Amino acid sequence: MNFLRNLLAAILGTLIAFGMLFFMFLIFISLANAEEGVTVKKNSVLELQFKDPINDYTGSNDADPFAGLFAEAVGLDDILHAIAVAKNDDKIEGISLRSQFVMAGWSQTQAIREALRDFKESGKFIYAYSDLYMQKDYFLASVADSVFLNPVGGMDFRGLSAEVLFYKDLQEKTGVKMEVIRHGKYKSAVEPYLENEMSEANRTQIKELLESLWGSVVEQIGSDRNLYIDDLNVIADTLGGRSPLYAKQSGLIDDLLYMDQYEAILKKASGRSEDQKIQYIELSDYMKEAGKRSLYKGSDRIAVIYAQGEILYGEGGPNYIGQGLINKALIKAREDKKVKAVVLRVNSPGGSALTSDIIWREIELTKKEKPVVVSMGDVAASGGYYIAVGADKIFAEPTTITGSIGVFGTIPNISELAGNIGINAEQVATNSNSTEYSLFEPMTPQFRGVVTESIESIYQTFLNRVSVGRNISMARADSLAQGRVWSGIDAMELGLIDELGGLNDAIASAADLADITSYSIRRYPRYKSNFEMLMEDLSGAKTRLQEDMIKSELGEDAFGLYKDIKRTTQQRGIQASMPFRLTIK
Repeated sequence: MNFLRNLLAAILGTLIAFGMLFFMFLIFISLANAEEGVTVKKNSVLELQFKDPINDYTGSNDADPFAGLFAEAVGLDDILHAIAVAKNDDKIEGISLRSQFVMAGWSQTQAIREALRDFKESGKFIYAYSDLYMQKDYFLASVADSVFLNPVGGMDFRGLSAEVLFYKDLQEKTGVKMEVIRHGKYKSAVEPYLENEMSEANRTQIKELLESLWGSVVEQIGSDRNLYIDDLNVIADTLGGRSPLYAKQSGLIDDLLYMDQYEAILKKASGRSEDQKIQYIELSDYMKEAGKRSLYKGSDRIAVIYAQGEILYGEGGPNYIGQGLINKALIKAREDKKVKAVVLRVNSPGGSALTSDIIWREIELTKKEKPVVVSMGDVAASGGYYIAVGADKIFAEPTTITGSIGVFGTIPNISELAGNIGINAEQVATNSNSTEYSLFEPMTPQFRGVVTESIESIYQTFLNRVSVGRNISMARADSLAQGRVWSGIDAMELGLIDELGGLNDAIASAADLADITSYSIRRYPRYKSNFEMLMEDLSGAKTRLQEDMIKSELGEDAFGLYKDIKRTTQQRGIQASMPFRLTIK
């Protein structure tokens, strides 16, 4: 026994020692990085390469010594701030845009594009270069003064498409089914479980959505490249940019250059001789310096609250919306006398109807005391629209996906599979409804009736929120509902939003409503630091590691399918969620 006790003590001591060494190593690295600092030299060229996923907001804490060690995403707010600071920075001569495989949504990309357009007003140059332009990359690059492509590179310009997978046959073959109850003609989040092919209603809304988004994209490209929209569509239809030579001849590209030739142009533009090196500064470094400079100054404040991700019941975090963090932020902003207005930035496909209504109520309370303006990101649909609809004013980008006013419920059922493999479930209960539902038994008509009643009630509540928030009749709200999704442009025409614009437009509108001219910005919520998450959520770190391994084995598309199935099986309660998971390419 003594031997085993001593052995266990030795193992435990070794693990503790290794743990202490590991944390000391992290602290040493973080301190070393902190001491390096960032120096912006004269005649610098700001290089924009978006290598990491882009979130609207990361809630990064500059005081966190581990902030740079576990970065998984970069904040759109930080990117836009850096570009705005660079506009008036005498040390920045111009921007080199080398985006490739931008990991951002269309509206996020458009926000960066608008920031670059504003940067050009300073008279400084923006040049774009890439070995390969995917459509979103080119959409961003087309704002540049000149766009260059590798002579043996590639370009994708073919229009937008989307794919939806259907699982009805899979369910019948496996005996694992999703019991579905829904309200909404277009509420097709559950359609893949009910049908083998796309309904005409769903096909119509996806096609019209894609056409609206694509129309906005080609309009902006045409404006900056001096090309007609009809000509751009001909190029897309005929794959007129499929080779570098065709891309140049069609006017999509200014010239075909190798990297050294491109850098010769940058040298000349930034005042460097041929034998001098270009003084690049990477965006990640410049953001650290730009973060020290405030674009908004004043004793009054506008609170910007970020609500991003799927809506789930709970505290919330960087990647999902819970009533906990969002409502705490709303209450804090409401009770802060220096805060004169609130801007809620929504980027969400929806989720829990209960959570959405809890957040809606807190917005109503806030609105009674201070103006509340919503800025919609890539998606503000279903539950995302639910929490936005009560605001005093709503802004959306032209490429925002919004609406989807409808609700549904999905409940897994494996009764057929259980019967096929010889499992029989027997229940014992005290009352007729004690056993509400069993995974191993077919759904009873009585239970389906109860759930249907709940869904109809929530749908009517949702319609009422829209009717009151947008000052329209219930009948009008119902005609715009049924789960139908709209682009920002269509939503504007239908009265679901007030104006087209980005986050800065929403902030300016909030200032007008609050009747203030000078103000500072306070961002919410505050997420746990990387160090806190490392200490408190080791199991979460393990889960992220496992998902990274699965992703590397399955590939991007198959991993997306895995995540969709996992998300569906974990849903609880009635859902106000976007009617499908779209990856628009």
